[in-house]
This record gives sequence, C-alpha cells and structure tokens, in this order.
Amino acid sequence: MEIGNRLKLTAEERERIRLAVQAAERRTKAEIVPMIVMRSGLYREVRHWVGLGLALLVLTILLTIESHWLPWGWHASNAAWLLLSTLVAYGCGVWFGTLWPVIRFCASAERMRHKVKLRAERAFSQHAVSHTQERTGVVIMLSILERQIYVLPDRSLVGLASTDQWAQVVQAAVERLQGGDIASGLCQGIERCGLLLADICPSRQGDNPNELPDTLIQEP
Repeated sequence: MEIGNRLKLTAEERERIRLAVQAAERRTKAEIVPMIVMRSGLYREVRHWVGLGLALLVLTILLTIESHWLPWGWHASNAAWLLLSTLVAYGCGVWFGTLWPVIRFCASAERMRHKVKLRAERAFSQHAVSHTQERTGVVIMLSILERQIYVLPDRSLVGLASTDQWAQVVQAAVERLQGGDIASGLCQGIERCGLLLADICPSRQGDNPNELPDTLIQEP
C-alpha cells in the first residue's frame, strides 16, 4: 500500500475490504458501500492566501533592506524589479498552496469537514446508493487529504441510530487509520457499522438480496 498524493491498495487489501462488507451485510438488510477518495476539495483559497502572504513577506523584506539593494536611490527599473519579485513570490506561494501539508495547515478543520460531507453526499448520488428497495444504503468514505472518514446513511436509517452510534463507527475506523493501515481501518469501520445495522436493520431470513456491489470504490 502506498500513501501520499497517490494511494494504491494491493489486491489482497481490496479483497479484505470486500469480504468485510460481505460479512457485515449477512447480519443486516442494509447495504454498505466503502469508498476512498484522495481529496474532497480543491481549497483554491489556500493557494491565494499563501501566495498573497508570501508576496507581502517578500515585498516587506525588500523594502526593509532597501539601502542594501538600492544604494544609489530609486529608478524606474528598480520599481519594475520590485514588482516582478512580488509577482514571482505570489506565484511560488500559489504553488506551495497546492501541497497537502500546507493545505492541512491553512484550511480550517470546519471547512475540511464541510468539504468531506459534500463529497460523501455527491458520491451517495453518483453511485446510486439510494436506489435500494428500502433506502438502507450506507456510504463509508475515507478522504485521504483531509484525514477524515465520513459515514452517510440513507434517510430510512437516520432516525434508527443516534449521532453517537454513527460516531462510534467512525472512531472504530480511526483507531486503525491513525497507524496508517488504510485497509484495516476501513475493515474495522465496516465491521462496527455491520454490528450497528444488525441491531437497527436486521436481515430477514430468505429475503436479503445484495443490491449494491461490495467492492471498494476509489476515486481521485
């Protein structure tokens, strides 16, 4: 498994996740959809603010040490170089603003949570998770950049479990994810989700069709 701006799970790890979904769904009529996305947002504002901050820093430094690089006073060409240096600094800052550690440092936790929530809702629609007969689909989505996992149940399940119970599914996954083990983290979350769904939405003998694929969905 490779982690970074790219994530590559081995065939064995993907199979472990698929089998975890199958095992969890035997106890419930709900459908669990595991998903990994590399990022939930572009955070363009981070690029702008980092670029602006670096440009202002460079401009301040150049003006502070003016006597060292303008010993003979101001000329039109000096102003041009000052403007060019500021623009180059802004461009470098915009590039730095695309780096994941910089995004994590600059973007607020609230904004990242909002982006992850929106991405999960979009995935719920794109992958037709709501098309189960009794609206019992659940998305378990891991967003790598934000280092967050989000559980989104369909509307028929929302009122059957408390927010704390769904949070326990997230926590079960986080305990393994903190060690960098993506596959085990997802499997742990899937297992905990299956136990919860078995209580609130148990399977009926002879009537438990597999309405959604069990395989892991991976997207950029």
